[in-house]
Amino acid sequence: MPGENHGLDDLWRRDAWALAGGGADAVARQHAQGKRTARERLDLLFDPGSFVEIGRHVTHRSQGLQDRRVPTDAVVTGFGLVDGRTVYAFSQDFTSMGGTLGEMHARKIQAVQDLALQNGVPLVGINDSGGARIQEGVDALDGFARIFARNVRASGIIPQISVIAGPCAGGAVYSPALTDFIVMVERTSHMFITGPEVVRAVLGEEVSLEALGGGAVHAEISGVCDLLAKDEEECFRSVRRLLSYLPSNNLEDPPSSSGAAAVVSSLPFLREAVPGDPRLVYEMRDIIAALLDPGSFLELHARWGQSAVISLGRMAGRAIGVVANQPRVRSGCLDIDSSDKIARFVRLCDTFNLPLLTLVDTPGYLPGVDQEHRGIIRHGAKVLYAYAEASVPKVSLILRKAYGGAYIAMCSKGIGCDLAAAWPQAEIAVMGPEAAVNIIFRREIQGATDTAVERSKRMDDYRTAYCHPYVAAERQYVDTVLDPADSRSWICSAFAALDGKRADPPARKHGNLPL
Repeated sequence: MPGENHGLDDLWRRDAWALAGGGADAVARQHAQGKRTARERLDLLFDPGSFVEIGRHVTHRSQGLQDRRVPTDAVVTGFGLVDGRTVYAFSQDFTSMGGTLGEMHARKIQAVQDLALQNGVPLVGINDSGGARIQEGVDALDGFARIFARNVRASGIIPQISVIAGPCAGGAVYSPALTDFIVMVERTSHMFITGPEVVRAVLGEEVSLEALGGGAVHAEISGVCDLLAKDEEECFRSVRRLLSYLPSNNLEDPPSSSGAAAVVSSLPFLREAVPGDPRLVYEMRDIIAALLDPGSFLELHARWGQSAVISLGRMAGRAIGVVANQPRVRSGCLDIDSSDKIARFVRLCDTFNLPLLTLVDTPGYLPGVDQEHRGIIRHGAKVLYAYAEASVPKVSLILRKAYGGAYIAMCSKGIGCDLAAAWPQAEIAVMGPEAAVNIIFRREIQGATDTAVERSKRMDDYRTAYCHPYVAAERQYVDTVLDPADSRSWICSAFAALDGKRADPPARKHGNLPL
């Protein structure tokens, strides 16, 4: 009849209640902690006005909470556009019952997980929660289990990015741990299996939230955090930038940047960028930034496993992954953490069709009792496994030192590199001259009148005979010896030539990754 609004008043009332979250006081407390609300975070993630919410009117059905209603059951879910591409997301609402997860909360997350996988688009999870909702008991635990199963099902098919925007504790930490990237915020993000109270009760240790599981801890010590942001604005800029390098799913190629300078120019300064003396250090990040398109260098795990550098970037607009040794830290040796860091990144790039550029300057795997006892053998084997398994285009450039097992591991031709080059000062050998002459010419040195002079002479002879790139070039272990100034041009050409690479792996369920 004229004047009737067909239930719109009720809809608007319900919408207003859901949109208010935990109410003005709870929102004010959230802001006072330097944290945004669930919906404000989605506004930062998505292109303006593109977010579409689903499940707004979902609420719990727990007998233990009959007298308490929870807006949207403490999680906002839906989809929107990031740089014009569809992305699904959930954002836990700490202002509503601490963002705790119960049966229906979990079902909402599971629904967007399913939709993202079915439609082959990325999923971003924004975590800010007190954990499992105690009043819902095993229903909450089962909800977590079903989320974890979906994380695994989607792994390697669609990109999954986890933002830790507040507490993430107990079983809740395993969903982010199963995703491709974890982004944290300084001072407001915390992840741990058991909190300070439990640590104090069980072990008698006093520890703060920040010292136990803050962003700095996971960025520098545990390696759990891929990117650490100063605030939430930077956090979501990082997430959007991450997505710009990744395809929507594993059947697509990564997006290219039409705005990137495709002109491949000579870089004469690279001729002097690496010291001739192999004992001197330099900053590998400067080399990477010079080779990539301007402004495209996005480093991951910058504070962890620092004897290696891993990054996303672009060359002539093409998105690639970069792995490099870092001579400034442990001379670029492969240790346990850097091995794990490289291996996982190589597998990530292979999963999402990102060609791999490997820049080599390493004297080997890090020696020592500590590394041996902690399992450098099994951790180092992960690098070999990852490169040998990867079927994307793989290009390697040896800048200076490439010795022993580390030469093999850092994407040598034998382990599966498609095209390899070396700079003229490259030293490719079983070991460096200092160690080699002490083994090969030990008796001659000991019997010499002047051992220092004899050792120096033997080292010069070793370098002349073995320690240069032309022995490897003669045997096609490297495809060319480059003028360093031509490196960017050669790498861009190499990737272009490998653009049609196809792999035909043997049929198997899956390999058995080293422990």
